[in-house]
Amino acid sequence: MKTHTRLGRLALIAAIGLTNILPATASPEGTWEIESRDSRYAVSLCGDGTQLCAELIWLGNGADNEQNMPYLNTLLIDRASPTKPGEWQGKLHLFGQTADGTITQVSPDQITLRGCVALVLCKSYQMYRFAE
Repeated sequence: MKTHTRLGRLALIAAIGLTNILPATASPEGTWEIESRDSRYAVSLCGDGTQLCAELIWLGNGADNEQNMPYLNTLLIDRASPTKPGEWQGKLHLFGQTADGTITQVSPDQITLRGCVALVLCKSYQMYRFAE
């Protein structure tokens, strides 16, 4: 009986460990939508194949206005460098503003963008994988 209990505990620990690994191994490539559902981005691995790029490909729900349209088909993320599995750092280009950013893939279907200007003014955004 004790052997089964130990095996059960080991299986549980292994399952928890695999759950923590999955986000890091899931590909960030694909179409992602910002939490406000007014913009979508094509995310790809670029540069040397480990860097992250994201291009604004769609505006809607009120964001498709004269002020934002010039940013359509421009890069939000341009060759952010990996810092650890599932995390990249680089410049974020947010509607005319540039910020130092960290991009973290928290699950196969969620990315967190955190941008800071002068390390003082910081804002986080959630992006979710968009399925057509």
